Amino acid sequence: MVLKKNILVGKNSFFLYLLIFFFLFTSISYPNIQLEGSFTEIKILDKISSKNTSLKLKNGQLLKFKDLSIQSLKCKNSEFDDSPEITAYIQVRDLSNQNNDEVFVFNGWMFSSSPSITPFDHPIYDVWLIKCY
Repeated sequence: MVLKKNILVGKNSFFLYLLIFFFLFTSISYPNIQLEGSFTEIKILDKISSKNTSLKLKNGQLLKFKDLSIQSLKCKNSEFDDSPEITAYIQVRDLSNQNNDEVFVFNGWMFSSSPSITPFDHPIYDVWLIKCY
């Protein structure tokens, strides 16, 4: 009779410890991986001089680089570590074109791993997305 009570108490305490363990570890908040960034880093190639320039853009602010007006509105890192993807919504105007300075040369999402999906098409400059942080 005492043996059956000990087994019953052991089972109850096992389930109690299991329940406490479950609630303890499910309530711990894991560090949130920051997917959206505040800064976008791009690289610009001047096709005439063959010089690369890295620029750090604060999202939402307008930056002038030579004949271009560049603005990054949003950037995001992927959730997956095995094949990281960086995306950014970028708007670019050509300031040398006085007739159409309200028209964007590029207005859309840019992808770091596949720049050919939405290519930046300009006779003098190439733009690549490098980082989002």
